[in-house]
Amino acid sequence: MPAQLVKLETAPDLVDQVYRSLLDAISDGSMAPGERITQEDIAARLAVSRQPVLQALRLLKKDGFVLDAPGRGVLVAPLDAEWIAKVYQVRGALDALAARLAAARRFRIEPKLIEQGRKAARGKNVKAMIEADLAFHNAIYAASQNPLIEQSAHQHWRHLRRVMGAVLQASPQREALWDEHEAIARAIAAGDGERAARLIENHSRSASDNLSRRLSDVLKTREGDKR
Repeated sequence: MPAQLVKLETAPDLVDQVYRSLLDAISDGSMAPGERITQEDIAARLAVSRQPVLQALRLLKKDGFVLDAPGRGVLVAPLDAEWIAKVYQVRGALDALAARLAAARRFRIEPKLIEQGRKAARGKNVKAMIEADLAFHNAIYAASQNPLIEQSAHQHWRHLRRVMGAVLQASPQREALWDEHEAIARAIAAGDGERAARLIENHSRSASDNLSRRLSDVLKTREGDKR
């Protein structure tokens, strides 16, 4: 079944809109690993010309989300559990630094962010789950008052969004992650930088291990379905 993509209005940042629309579809699994993408098909489904689609696909290729395909078009890049584990290592280090800096300011994360995250975790909207998770971490990055942390972390979040989309639909531990978030928020508000850093590093390591295991299960299931 073709991925459901919302038609876009023409705008100066149309390439960015096409990029984000395709990245969302890749991240939530609507466009599966190995699926072929052509300019003509995407242009028709988004009701735009082929030029912004071509430029968006070039950006997606540069960022590692699509690969050259034999013949026409490109393929959605495969998911790689080992690569994702490496991405989590880097993100965990960045998060720990941000948490220490935020704790030095005794920053209080808005309780509504955690409430919204728990609500999303109880639902079925994977995109809402990912956005709530990102909003929580973004609050810590902003509180660190070091824009380089947020800029660096966001480079890795684009890849993490994809694997999160692949496994969150079936994960039974989605709400437990928000217990961890709440504990991190309390440590930051209390000014305990070492505890906040330790908690957020453990959180990242646990998420990496859990997602790697579930990603392996997802990939095995998909391979079985092809046989």
